[in-house]
Amino acid sequence: MAPSGRKHGGKVGKPAQEDQTIPTYDFEEERKELSGSEEDIREGAYMTSLAHLGEVQNMLERFGADINKALLAKRKRLETYTKASLKTSNQKIEHVWKTQQEQRQKLNHEFSQQFLTLFQQWDVDVQKAEEQEEKLANMFRQQQKVFQQSRIVQSQRLKTIKQLYEQFLK
Repeated sequence: MAPSGRKHGGKVGKPAQEDQTIPTYDFEEERKELSGSEEDIREGAYMTSLAHLGEVQNMLERFGADINKALLAKRKRLETYTKASLKTSNQKIEHVWKTQQEQRQKLNHEFSQQFLTLFQQWDVDVQKAEEQEEKLANMFRQQQKVFQQSRIVQSQRLKTIKQLYEQFLK
C-alpha cells in the first residue's frame, strides 16, 4: 500500500525483472545431491553467489537511478514553485507599491489644491488690505489738507481778531 499524501514521479511499481522471484541457492540440497567434485560444487555455488550479487547490484543501481530521478523531479518542482512564489510575491509587492504611490499622489494633489485655494484667498485678502491701506492713506491726506486749510483759516481769523483788538485798544 502506497503512503497517502505522497506523489510518485516516474514509473509506478518495479520493472518486470524485479517482480520475478530470484532463485536462491540451497546449500543443503547441494550436499544431498553431490554428483561432482567438491571443487566443482563450490565453484558453482560461488558463481551463483556472484550472479546473485550482480543482480542485487543491478537492482541497487536501478533503485539509485530511480531515487536520482525522483530527486531531480522534486528539485525541478521546487525550483518551479520557488520561481512562481517569487513572481507572485514580486507582483504583490509591485501592486502594493503602485497603490501606495497612487494614494500618495492623490493626497499630494488634494493638499496642493487646498494650499492653492488657501494661497489664492490669502492673495485676495492681501489685495483688499492694500486697497484699504491706499484708501486710508488717501483719506489721511485729505484730512491733512482739510486740517491745513482749517489752520490757515483759523490763522487768518486770529490775525483779524488781533487787528481788531489792536484797533480797539487804539
